[in-house]
Amino acid sequence: MKSTQQQFIIILALFLSNFIFAQKSESQSKPIKISHAEPLYADLVRDLGARKGEKEFNLGAGFINHKGYSEYSSLVEYEFAPVNRLGLEVEADFSFFRRSEKNSAVPGNRLENLRFSMQYSFFVSEKINTTLAAGYTQVFEFTDFKNYGKNNLFTGTIYNPFVIAAKKWGSNFHTLMYAGPLFKHDFDRSETNIDWQINTSFIYTIPGSGHFVGVEFNKEFDHGKFEMTIRPQVKIKINKKLALGAVAGIPVHKEEGFSSFFRVIIEP
Repeated sequence: MKSTQQQFIIILALFLSNFIFAQKSESQSKPIKISHAEPLYADLVRDLGARKGEKEFNLGAGFINHKGYSEYSSLVEYEFAPVNRLGLEVEADFSFFRRSEKNSAVPGNRLENLRFSMQYSFFVSEKINTTLAAGYTQVFEFTDFKNYGKNNLFTGTIYNPFVIAAKKWGSNFHTLMYAGPLFKHDFDRSETNIDWQINTSFIYTIPGSGHFVGVEFNKEFDHGKFEMTIRPQVKIKINKKLALGAVAGIPVHKEEGFSSFFRVIIEP
């Protein structure tokens, strides 16, 4: 547990130091940036090819129908670019559960996790409308609210390096792939398992509007078992600073039922 707290402090210090550096660094000319459409469910740390000073707030809410109970989730997310092409993000995810069948086992309500992420776009080409990026996410998992003060606050952590490849086809079609391993460290069992996630998205942006329609394929190899959720989605651009997104979840080879997710995107 002590090592986990030290990791938490180190990552927090890195975020703060990058923010301070961003405030002190001199202004630079804007670098090349390709406008890639970003998926709504497994969204990115920051826009690919991010420019210094960009920032965004996200609020999200979701619903998943499990066998015997329902899950209601919410998230609060803040992302910003302290320097050109580098994005940083902090996110808090909450989960709440309600029994739908008598005597069914129901998980406890909890702060699901805290996520600290960084993402750097190392290749941006206007010639081929392509951006490549690499990043890292550190996830801290929490115990149920009812166990606070009784059990260890942290139940585990996840180490998640990832790569991203995005291409814009013409003016309105966008494809993106996000992939990487998930090193899941369970503190109670003192063991680490490795899973893989590969997320792909196909999006069409409606000309002159800022709206889009698309679909995500969220795939994971969990203990060697392939699982996928198909997520059709739509994004509505209200104005320059506000957009709304809605996502439906259709499970494939998964025990969970249908799901929905909504996102409010604010760019101050």
